[in-house]
Amino acid sequence: MNATESAIQIPRPAHFEAPLTRLPAALSEAEKQSLNTRIKQLLKQQNAVLVAHYYVDADTQALAEDTGGFISDSLEMARFGQQHPATTLIVAGVRFMGETAKILSPDKRVLMPTLEAECSLDLSCPAEDFSAFCDAHPDHTVVVYANTSAAVKARADWVVTSSIAVNVVEHLTAQGKKIIWAPDKYLGHYVERVTGADMLRWQGACVVHEEFKSQGLHELKAQHPEAGILVHPESPADVIAMADVVGSTSQLIKAVSELPHPSFIVATDKGIFYKMQQQAPHKTLLEAPTAGDGATCRSCAHCPWMAMNSLENILHSLETGQNEIHVDAALGQKAMIPLNRMLGFSQRK
Repeated sequence: MNATESAIQIPRPAHFEAPLTRLPAALSEAEKQSLNTRIKQLLKQQNAVLVAHYYVDADTQALAEDTGGFISDSLEMARFGQQHPATTLIVAGVRFMGETAKILSPDKRVLMPTLEAECSLDLSCPAEDFSAFCDAHPDHTVVVYANTSAAVKARADWVVTSSIAVNVVEHLTAQGKKIIWAPDKYLGHYVERVTGADMLRWQGACVVHEEFKSQGLHELKAQHPEAGILVHPESPADVIAMADVVGSTSQLIKAVSELPHPSFIVATDKGIFYKMQQQAPHKTLLEAPTAGDGATCRSCAHCPWMAMNSLENILHSLETGQNEIHVDAALGQKAMIPLNRMLGFSQRK
């Protein structure tokens, strides 16, 4: 926490428990094929496209690829859904991603495999509390991470993803802006350190990335001295300090194929291994160590909400029309302003 923050009361998020990771039941190849066949039929019949995040399971990512859909980070998911001609978007990820898709494509139907798939960062930043904090500091420009609700986005001046957070804050700092950052305290600290921004940081954290520990990382690196270390900036500062590359999901995938290391220790959700292995099939990928194993850790390097997505509930959503995302029109119009700033800025980079 910086000196300014020490003199200002920054709200602490309410404590919450992440759900136990509910992995879908193991399916036989025949069962997967049957589900895929039916989903493909319904996607075509309903003029729908499947958009999946890097952190969902490999079967869902493979289906998105096989049906002309898309796998990406939240920024590119939002852009793809807005530009694609489909009238229905199936968003496999967590709830804020479905909301963002609906805000950018208000005339499209947006379905999710499950509406229970939340995000710890979103939950850590209640809109009413955050709005009150912003009101108490009206001389600050409000920059929020994409991992927030539609209501929090509507209160912001800018929305960013990890791929453009540093660039946007550098841009604002060059204009002499003071910044309120929310909700991830680790990403905020990283951005503040890199940019030198005058920043007040909300104190949220990702249940996955907060679990990575530098001591365990040192031990694993000693066992694999040839391995490069790839770290997402939502991780604690001492983990970031060990990284060969710090970056967004898409930037880390790119690093696997471009760097010469024969193996990599990866400090982000292990769902990303699907795309990494595609990009560099000859490289060895190792999970960065977390605070515990099995029942003693909250995430075990995989988001418990992302794990709720499955072929079975994708099919159920298409068959029933359930799990549709709705965003209040007026709220969506307010949230569209900082989202469009994000999309426009990213196109200039």
